[in-house]
Amino acid sequence: MTSTPATLSRRSFLATAATLTGCSLPGLSRGNWIDAHVHVWTPDVQKYPLARGYAVSDMRPPSFTPEQLFAHCKPEGVNRIVLIQMSYYQQDNRYMLDVMRTHPGVFSGVAIVDQHAEGLADTMRNLVKQGVRGFRINAGKEKNLSEWIGSAGMATLWRTAADLKVSVCPLINPDTLPLIDKMCEWYPDTSVVIDHFARLGMAGAPKADEVKNLLRLARHAKTHVKASAFYALGAKKAPYLDMGPLIRQVRDVFGPQRVMWASDCPFQVDPGHNYHNSIALIRDRLDFLSEQDKAWMLRGTADKVFFSSASV
Repeated sequence: MTSTPATLSRRSFLATAATLTGCSLPGLSRGNWIDAHVHVWTPDVQKYPLARGYAVSDMRPPSFTPEQLFAHCKPEGVNRIVLIQMSYYQQDNRYMLDVMRTHPGVFSGVAIVDQHAEGLADTMRNLVKQGVRGFRINAGKEKNLSEWIGSAGMATLWRTAADLKVSVCPLINPDTLPLIDKMCEWYPDTSVVIDHFARLGMAGAPKADEVKNLLRLARHAKTHVKASAFYALGAKKAPYLDMGPLIRQVRDVFGPQRVMWASDCPFQVDPGHNYHNSIALIRDRLDFLSEQDKAWMLRGTADKVFFSSASV
């Protein structure tokens, strides 16, 4: 019988869609996974001073170096990692960049920049030359979120990210989703990666309108979502199966090619949690995820977004 669109299997449909969009599917072999969100820091505060407002007592654990990370991730088949600049250092990205240089091919990076500073575009371009593939934005203590999103510096950041073919990575709460949606409308050529499901479920069960606002971002072709920080969302208890319905909705609406798993270490390995249970939720425990879904979410999407060539 001749197959029609209605009789295509879901896997065939995804393969066809990927071909039509010019995106080759990753191999389905298990292992060689990518963790799309990890923070590292060092106790050497002489060489790498903490930013104003931070003290050594704030560093919990006291250190989380690449060697400490490898002890958790390598036994699970994770060999590449996206480093997210730690807030202890703010815009001083030196430690992250030094880690990337020390371990060539292992790490990509997401930097923090001051969107109000002179020469922002040049700063971003210089960081991209050093392997940075994303820039974190965080509303922080901004009193007026609309003014923050609409500032001249934010406009420069989004436009420059598009020019350089790198991503803007919002760390936001659910109430900021409509503003990010607006920014995606203003800058459709900018790749966007939403951290930690926009923290849906951090303060209790996600509200239906919040979930709707997250899923609405899927209409922007260059927007992605990190399935991450399971220790902090929902029931906040391994094996995190209560996160399954949200993961399924995000997979269904965005497609696995725009979803990436991440641990959010070292916080994922705080007492009561461990690295295995984070990756195992996607790799082993959700029966609605096909092997192809897993290949995208555990490797392919992050490889495409954070390990591809930039334009500098």
